[in-house]
Amino acid sequence: MANKAYAESNMAEIITPDFQSTKVDALSIEDIVKLIPHRYPFLLIDRMENLLLGHSAVGIKNVSVNEWYFQGHFPEHPIMPGVLIIEAMAQTAGALVVKTLEEQQKNVGDASNHAGNLVYFMSVEGAKFRKPVVPGDVLNLKVVKDRSRGAVWRFKGEAWVNNVLTSEATFTAMIVDKK
Repeated sequence: MANKAYAESNMAEIITPDFQSTKVDALSIEDIVKLIPHRYPFLLIDRMENLLLGHSAVGIKNVSVNEWYFQGHFPEHPIMPGVLIIEAMAQTAGALVVKTLEEQQKNVGDASNHAGNLVYFMSVEGAKFRKPVVPGDVLNLKVVKDRSRGAVWRFKGEAWVNNVLTSEATFTAMIVDKK
């Protein structure tokens, strides 16, 4: 985030969150797996940084040559599939939403547990893939809430490598109780 282009990307601060935003510096992989149900090989984020609950976060994916999808996409020229970059954005957003809901409930004394809730894609719009993501890249997944209504949340997401925008999309998902 040292580069001005990344720090000042064109993602506007869309909405002031309903919930008084609390900043969380980072979530480890151990924290993330408590929030979302994804597991290897489909857990596509390694950590999260700069969380502003109810509003935005940055997911980090360290792209390794040993990723399962490189066996077929493409063995001689490995490129991370764009749909998996969008999925990684969505996992970042899903963990942010669940963490936000947990903190909101703590503030009102509600003991409900949102950890591990399911997140269902409803739509993906405006997806653009600008530069390939390859082994050795560190993918910074910046997500900003566009809006939310009940269990439905809409985010704008951008993926950055070395301060260069690699892809972007707007996506909507629904948080569903796993029970």
